[in-house]
Amino acid sequence: MNEFSDIIDFFVNTINNLEADTIDPHSPLEQMVVKSCRNFAYIDNRKDAKEKYGYDFWMGLDKDQAKKQGVGKRLLYSESQQFPDFILKAKRHNDKLSCGSLLELKDSKGGSISSFNSTIPTKYKSLEEVDAINGNNLTSKIVRIVDREAKTESFYTYQRNCFYLIRTHKDTSRIKISIVDGSFFETVSKDHLFYQMFLNVLRNHLDKKEVKISSETLTQVEEVLSHITDQTIIAASQVIEKASVRPRLRIMAEVHPEGNPHSVFYPQILEGSFNLILQTSPAAKMLERELPKRVQGIRVFPIYHKRNGEHIVFSHSRQLTLSQP
Repeated sequence: MNEFSDIIDFFVNTINNLEADTIDPHSPLEQMVVKSCRNFAYIDNRKDAKEKYGYDFWMGLDKDQAKKQGVGKRLLYSESQQFPDFILKAKRHNDKLSCGSLLELKDSKGGSISSFNSTIPTKYKSLEEVDAINGNNLTSKIVRIVDREAKTESFYTYQRNCFYLIRTHKDTSRIKISIVDGSFFETVSKDHLFYQMFLNVLRNHLDKKEVKISSETLTQVEEVLSHITDQTIIAASQVIEKASVRPRLRIMAEVHPEGNPHSVFYPQILEGSFNLILQTSPAAKMLERELPKRVQGIRVFPIYHKRNGEHIVFSHSRQLTLSQP
């Protein structure tokens, strides 16, 4: 079983739906996902899934049991505004888990990827980390209820693949849509990213104020800052003695052009294409042989991320050259 067969199935089903005109490239991204996937362990906007797209997330599940476990009537069909937008069901084999991918949606009218406002994009995240990002356990609570057959001792800490459904130049003929492996954005670890951010802030202040400190002192400061790695602590409201406000930092991230697969750095990814972009690995290499058998006319080619090596692109474009709506 491929480690991300859940996302592969979503990719293939989306292509089939595009060719059958069940959806089109300009459809809401949520609709694309709901129409092309049925193995959800979590949907953030359960209200629109049911009322707009005809998918009842709780169909076949015991709603009373969900309420007993803390998912009240108001939460059953609502938009929780939590991270991520979707989590797919995990698969269990001999007490080992696979799949269970996280999927976050990013839509943009221009060529840039819209900012990440609540989390740093990474290759993997566990439910434990998702709860830390959200500041509560609603997401993992729903996943535990819906995906109860996959629960193991490591269910909460299991490292799940993170994928990002990216659309740029929406509503134009220049549209590009890609399911992107989180490795495309995570070129350094988030722990390193956090403390280097604070170190840069310090250096910029020292330069601005023309303060000189020795390289030995700066090395000691860097060692201290290297312990600032916990996003939950960084983003928490701070209680400051005698202050009448509690300041807090909001973690946001903007994508560097080289980390945007739809930018000029990757001309192989064509306008009007729908793509799956995976970091090169044995599992991805296996797909080079298998996926063209499932999708007729698919293009397979490598792209080279300057900051994170080779990735493989599976590209489909036959039905994406639609005129602007």
